Amino acid sequence: MNKSFFGLCAALLVCTGASAQQQNDSINMQQLDEVVVSDSRFALKRENSGKTVIKIGPEVLTRGQGKSIAQIINSFSGLEISGSRGRAGSVLGVYARGGRGRQVLVVIDGARVSDPSSFSSEYDLRLLSTANVESIEIIKGAASTLYGTNAATAVINITTKKAASKKIALHLESSVGTNQTAADQNYNLSRSSNSARIGGTLNKFAYLIGVSNSYADGLSAIVTPENEKDDFSNISTDLKLGFQISEAFHIDIYGNQTKVRTQFDESFGLMDVPYEFLSKQERVGLASQFKYSKGSILLNAAHSNYDSESKSAFPGTFEARNYVVDIYNKYNFNDRFYTIVGLNHIVDRTEFVETKKFTLTDPYANMVYVSDFGLNINTGARLNSHSEYGSHFVYNVNPSFTIKTTAGYLKFLSSYATSYITPSLTQLFGNFGPNPNLKPEDDRTIEGGLEYAMNHNLRLSALYFDRKEENFVFYDNVTNGYLNAENTIDAQGVEIEVYWNPLANLRFNGNYTFTERKGDNAIRIPKHKLNASLDYRLSERTNASISYALTGERSDTDFNVFPYVDEPLESFSLVDLYLDHQLIKKRLRLFLAVSNLLNETYTEALGFTTRGRNVKMGFSLDL
Repeated sequence: MNKSFFGLCAALLVCTGASAQQQNDSINMQQLDEVVVSDSRFALKRENSGKTVIKIGPEVLTRGQGKSIAQIINSFSGLEISGSRGRAGSVLGVYARGGRGRQVLVVIDGARVSDPSSFSSEYDLRLLSTANVESIEIIKGAASTLYGTNAATAVINITTKKAASKKIALHLESSVGTNQTAADQNYNLSRSSNSARIGGTLNKFAYLIGVSNSYADGLSAIVTPENEKDDFSNISTDLKLGFQISEAFHIDIYGNQTKVRTQFDESFGLMDVPYEFLSKQERVGLASQFKYSKGSILLNAAHSNYDSESKSAFPGTFEARNYVVDIYNKYNFNDRFYTIVGLNHIVDRTEFVETKKFTLTDPYANMVYVSDFGLNINTGARLNSHSEYGSHFVYNVNPSFTIKTTAGYLKFLSSYATSYITPSLTQLFGNFGPNPNLKPEDDRTIEGGLEYAMNHNLRLSALYFDRKEENFVFYDNVTNGYLNAENTIDAQGVEIEVYWNPLANLRFNGNYTFTERKGDNAIRIPKHKLNASLDYRLSERTNASISYALTGERSDTDFNVFPYVDEPLESFSLVDLYLDHQLIKKRLRLFLAVSNLLNETYTEALGFTTRGRNVKMGFSLDL
């Protein structure tokens, strides 16, 4: 019955999509003439960029209303976010190109964010409110030259909402939905999200104030007969002020506070218990730009406080502070030669039995050359200067060659890059198995591939990557402490992406990732992963999309059996459906989303709950 229903929906959408094409062929959904910034910090046409950059714009984020940032990112190639399909508030494991979470760097409004009190200095994506995000660019592969430590497998570069251009504008969003497993389809409304944002521009002054909250109940963190409910809540407040001091000088000042509360259970023994995790992040920052004849000087600075508490069998409080300053000069010699020279300074501080901190001061330089005969070069170097480990040199060489055709282009790209990750404060000095003798991790990445674009309606890309990790830091359950791996970790794979816009109102996106990691058990990293979506513009005001996601077999560890057993998890596939309609054009939008349409039963991580078919509906209003 479910499969018949899915087939009927697909047929109906195809028919209505084709019909809408005949009725309104002036609406074109192509997005091939895009500009990418993150891989060079210059606005370059995609055809001149030598990296595979994922762009997630306002349209995709609008369709993701009510979803978390982790859920949205998880649908793109080369990335796997374990926990994103489970109960809201689940601990997230961010894996890119066969790497681990500490090898992925998160940047918000130009400033690196990370929690020094976490085990691997990772940033908790549960702290992000989707309603406050304007766009996301993801650089896959090593990017330590421009972004520093931790940027070994990917950089998730997030830009938050900006003030409206008119004097005052109000934006409201709200959604409600179910939160249920495949076995218990009760259709109770137990999940909601709301946000309000007001802002505008008054002459040379811009302002924005936003608040958002999300709440989810109805699911247990782990699978047990009792199946009690563990809830999750997120409350976020944002303030941004902008000043256009002169035609050449602009400055933004911003602040954010986010509070997260999530209940969880005992994973060792899989028992329902009333555990709770509380986290509060406070961040203030400054971003400024001064333009001169052939370039500009940019400054991004931020100070973050992280305070969290775990109420569990191993209770603890965690306090950390982080300071980041990144100043760099962008200079355009001409329309073909671009350079960056910068200095990045970081201070991480954490409270253990006594206060521990380290500092990094990194000078760096990068150069981009775009020739008139197709050759593009992006290359740079960085000197990591660490208070505990001294200096270490990293670099990248990223040549590409573009052959332009009458209909588009064919681009060949390649890259060789090194990266360097120092152990976290917790790994060096923390309360659980610290090891002050740990060595930094050394990584190198090789990439090669091609991209073909035609008639602004078709884009195909394929890329091979090969990564090596030395001195990988892991927690050893035998010695109950952190150690460096003696063997080399090898990760390699292939990423294939396709964008096809065959009709003005019909668009197809698809991606496939093959990943193989050797040297450890590679838990929760699928060898095969496939995503596909079909989007239709049924009319000028109505859109529909259906998406399919396949997650292949992967290993996992059964922590209830000692010695630990690595259990392969079966592959699973999920289908989602989305509809939206502008009741008042450019003012009031209504949406309906159905996730896991076929109500599949599956396991994402051993012992943990996953979501069945769920329905969500809501609106957004602009005044």
